Amino acid sequence: MELESIKKIYAGYSNIYDALFKRFFFPRIKHAITYMDIKPGDRVLDVGVGTGLSLTEFPHHCKVVGIDLSTAMLRKAKDKIRTQRLNHINVMSMDAMRMSFRDDAFDKVFISHVVTVVPDPYKLMSEVRRVCKKGGQVVIVNHFKSSNKVVEIVEKLINPVCKKIGWRSDLCLNEFINRSGLNVRQKYMLKKLDFWHILFATNEK
Repeated sequence: MELESIKKIYAGYSNIYDALFKRFFFPRIKHAITYMDIKPGDRVLDVGVGTGLSLTEFPHHCKVVGIDLSTAMLRKAKDKIRTQRLNHINVMSMDAMRMSFRDDAFDKVFISHVVTVVPDPYKLMSEVRRVCKKGGQVVIVNHFKSSNKVVEIVEKLINPVCKKIGWRSDLCLNEFINRSGLNVRQKYMLKKLDFWHILFATNEK
């Protein structure tokens, strides 16, 4: 998908995103952030922060920067920051494949439901590795193509539809891990039958 298409799709979602997706996405977001072991003073990057579903889960003893391509979604995130007094968090509009941050700017990076949205997931991961410190933690929550052959066929069939509503369904987990350059320490699902994987990785430069 092209960036302008993504902007339009998620601008349309901005007012209904939480109502549509919170019950599906939030449990995994909460779990992943809880187990990130964020230490006092850590600088954390939240890639694809969207409307800010993740923001209340970050401890106040760290500094968080959230980025997203959609200014409409970010308005919702800024409302949460203001009303809930999340003074340790700042959000800004930015293309995750072309970040303006310096090298090694963050101790940890959190990426939720983004790698199958951006036009080039490997360009995204190259930027993530650049801005994350050596030995820093990268945590990813995302859907990947099922290893079940029947489900895989269905995913291939519905992939054109998925692209129209904002993501792709055909990204292979093992291929993504091999090409991302990350050292994945853990990969699992919260349920035996789930659509989303959680990955805990170390950034090795």
